[in-house]
This record gives sequence, C-alpha cells and structure tokens, in this order.
Amino acid sequence: MVTYDVRFLCWWGLLLFCLKLASRRQLDFQLRDPETQVLENVNRLAQTAQDSLPVNGTLSHFLGPVGSAPFAQVRTGCVRRLMRNKVLEATRLQGCFPIVVDGTGFLCFGERHCPHCLVHQHEGSTVYLHPVLEAKLVDPRGLALSVGSEFIENPGELTQHPELSTLQEYEAVKQDCELKAFDRLAQNLKTQFPQTRFCLGGDSLYACGRVFAICARHQWSYVLTFKEGRPPALWQEFQNLLQLSPENRLKNHGPEGPQQTFRWVNDLEHVDQDGRVHTVHALLCEESGPAGQQTFSWVTDFRLSRKNVCAIASQGGRVRCNIENQGFNIQKHSGLNLEHAYSTDPEVMKAFYYLLQIAHLFLQRFEMGSLLRDLAEAYQTTPIGLFGSLKNMAQRLLECFRYFQLGAAAFEKGPGQIRLCDSG
Repeated sequence: MVTYDVRFLCWWGLLLFCLKLASRRQLDFQLRDPETQVLENVNRLAQTAQDSLPVNGTLSHFLGPVGSAPFAQVRTGCVRRLMRNKVLEATRLQGCFPIVVDGTGFLCFGERHCPHCLVHQHEGSTVYLHPVLEAKLVDPRGLALSVGSEFIENPGELTQHPELSTLQEYEAVKQDCELKAFDRLAQNLKTQFPQTRFCLGGDSLYACGRVFAICARHQWSYVLTFKEGRPPALWQEFQNLLQLSPENRLKNHGPEGPQQTFRWVNDLEHVDQDGRVHTVHALLCEESGPAGQQTFSWVTDFRLSRKNVCAIASQGGRVRCNIENQGFNIQKHSGLNLEHAYSTDPEVMKAFYYLLQIAHLFLQRFEMGSLLRDLAEAYQTTPIGLFGSLKNMAQRLLECFRYFQLGAAAFEKGPGQIRLCDSG
C-alpha cells in the first residue's frame, strides 16, 4: 500500500478540473506517465515528497471518508482571501459585493439514485434529479466566483415509506425546492460571511416578501428581476406610478454602447402573504442597440436617483446573466463537465462539485489575470485571441504541467501582484 499526503490528493483532485480532463479516468491517461514532470510538479504544489502517482480510484476512496464539508470550507476560504486582499473591490455596488443566486441541473438519473433524489415526470418518463442552488459573486468584467452552494434534495426519510409507490403519491409529500434551498443558503452565507455586505441578485422567483425579509434580517441589499405577476399587485402599482412620475427619467447614450432610457419609482409598499410590510423601489430600463429593443426591470431596496440608476442597472441588474453565461455554461461546456457523474456516492459527488468550484475560481484568476493579459498584449491580441478558446488554454496548461518543471521562482513571495483585467 502507498500512503498519500492529504495535500497531495487535494491537488490531484483540483488538477482534474484545472486541467479540464473531463473524467476521472483521464487522470490515469493524462497524468500518470513516469516520463513527465507531473510527480515533481504536484509535489511542489502540495509541498510533499511522494514517490508515485495515485490511480483515479484513490481519489474517490480518499473523498469518501473526508466528505464534502472541508472542501466547501476551502472554497469559502479562497473567496475570503480575495476579499481581504482587496482583489474584488471593483465589484462593489454601493459598498456591497453583488452575488447572484440561481439553480441549475447538476446530475440526472433514469432511476432512483439515492433517497435524496428529486422526482420529476417529463413527457411520460420519470427522471431523478440532483439540482443545486448557487450563489456567485459577479461583476461586469465577467467574473462568476462561487461563494455558496446548497444542494436541492429531499430528506432521506421522504422515501422510507412503502406507501409512496407512485409518482403522484410521492409528489403529494412536498419536495425540496429552490426557495426552500435559498433559506438554507442565506443562513449559511451569513454564518460564513457575518460582516460582509452583499447585494443579492436573482430572477423574478426571488422578488417576493420571503426574500425581502431575509435580506432585511441579514442586512443585505438586493436588485431582483421584476416582472408582471411577480408579485402582481406591486407590478401594477409600479406601472401606474410610472405615468405619474415623468421627472424620474434619465437617458444614457454612450459613445459605443446601446441607448438607454431609465425610469423609476421610489417608495412602493408591498404587503406579503404573511402580512409583512416592505418598502421597495423599482427601476425600468429601455434599451436599443444592435440586439434590437429590450426592456428590463428590477425591484431593489436602494433608493433610486439620477446619480445611481446606471450603476444599479449595470452592476446589480444586468450582471445576473453572468451566473448562467460565465458560471453554469462554462462549467458545463468548456471541459469542466459539471453534469458528469464523477461519483454516484452522494457525499463524494458533492466533494467533486466543490473541487470543481475551487478549480473554476483558480481558472478565472488565470484567464482574467494580468500575466496572461500582458502576454496577449505582446502579440497585440486578447487571451482568447491568442489561444482560441478556454479549452485551448487548459490544453496548453496541461502540456506545460506535463513537460516543464514548476520553477522555484514561481513560489517565491515578491512585491509583484497579479491583477484582474479591467474588462471581460
């Protein structure tokens, strides 16, 4: 038997995603070659002295007893370090870090995978799902850093009753859902970041008294998508008062960007289903440009004026798409392979999920950092223009890791800093 240092195996798991190998088996095919520099490089990263490389099954065997919670803490620690080092100061909106929450599909099975599966019937077939609710820190440059995750899953006892023999009987028992998961996610975020001011973004599902109350309790702000019907009475009042507030209008015609017209109403009163009274403000943005005419609207706790509507729209409202475009889509389609079942063990698959989130944080720092930007500028292009795609960047990273030793200079602490690019 070979005993591997914990740090070595943690890096082995991170490399699976940092190098975008797409499956555990590729660890054996791409990295377990004694003629390469892989062993030396992993030892340097982990500050260990291993004399052999593990097989892919060793990683899964290691993650089982360790569980997912320690990796969630590592992810949180990475974000905290970036915040404390002022790396993310440019993302702040009105002093708050903007985070967007949204759910996404994680794993899907054709038969019940574990007692925690959500059950969904689609076109006559039944599927068993493991979605997850993510909170990502976003900004207009394209960042989408995971700061919190909550798995949307049923408690195990829900399926321990033989009388739940059909889908209809199963759905009669209330399944877990996105808003329920948000209650848990918000509490975990407050525990992990007790003094941090967040500005919550999300789709119209979150424009409700339940979320307004949570944000007020945690002293967070919010800029949430506002649509007709969510909530209907508040939307109708907003539309009526817009006609009575012609002075609340601002046109923004940038030299290169689209033409925007902002209209807003302050001090709207909303009484939720639990009788709680919330005072909110609503913003409408009509935009015309190459993509045609578009209309956006948001509900927020920021009092609106000519001085802040542009920032609230761009840094709080419009960046919501980052969680989908730079977050979930990148993690699903650029080689990170989010929807691949790296394990079927419920706890191990969560550990792999957190490893993916940490690796994606590292990759975003690499892809948007000043080192790569300066290299691309030497060739009068951008990093994407230099390499062709994010997948190609990962391929070059893999080749370097295989065939070149990490030099001692890379680990020396010096006065230099690697900064994020000013634009996405």
